[in-house]
Amino acid sequence: MRFQAPESLSEQIAQHLGQRIITGQLRPGERIQELKVAGDLDVSRGSVREALLILERRHLIEIYPRRGAVVSQLTPELVNSLYDIYIELLCMLGRKVLEQWSGPQLVGMMSQMTAIQSLTARTDEQNSESTEAIIEAGFDVMRHAYRAVDNPFLEETLENFKPAVSRTYYVALESFRGEIAETRRFFKLLADAAGSGNAVALEAAIREFGEHQRSQVLSILEH
Repeated sequence: MRFQAPESLSEQIAQHLGQRIITGQLRPGERIQELKVAGDLDVSRGSVREALLILERRHLIEIYPRRGAVVSQLTPELVNSLYDIYIELLCMLGRKVLEQWSGPQLVGMMSQMTAIQSLTARTDEQNSESTEAIIEAGFDVMRHAYRAVDNPFLEETLENFKPAVSRTYYVALESFRGEIAETRRFFKLLADAAGSGNAVALEAAIREFGEHQRSQVLSILEH
């Protein structure tokens, strides 16, 4: 694979490696060898080194002296810390959307939520492609919400959560057959609450789904 756009090369490498971690192609505890990655991708070791620092900030790898980069473990402590903050930030985003946008302005976001329901309804078989599509579609809803809220700090913080959350969500979708139906149900509740301007119902739906995801991932880690 050859990457373009030298100004964002490290980010492109980080996204490439990050996706392999999220989808389980690179397993927890597996070493990421700087020299091998540079050779495989035909990029400089300096660019790979910068990419690894990006992945460390996103909690996908850990870098040890003399040992190098290792894919981070998903632990109960990490999952709980992640969801404690992530659920609260999503609730804040939902409240701000309903405070600042009315029905006609929600059309784009509502359309995206309807698209997710359709996507999950026609997904008969769980595989890497369908799982990635569902996860990305969910983040697209958030990006519609960012435009309503216009809070760069909230947007940047939530976007920084994407790799770690995607990793846990991927684990849940790959491990539980019912997760696609649960995702469809969540976006139906979310759309109904947003459409009626019911902030209480919106927050309840976010909390219920967030806690459900947390419990599913924790149950996997316990086995």
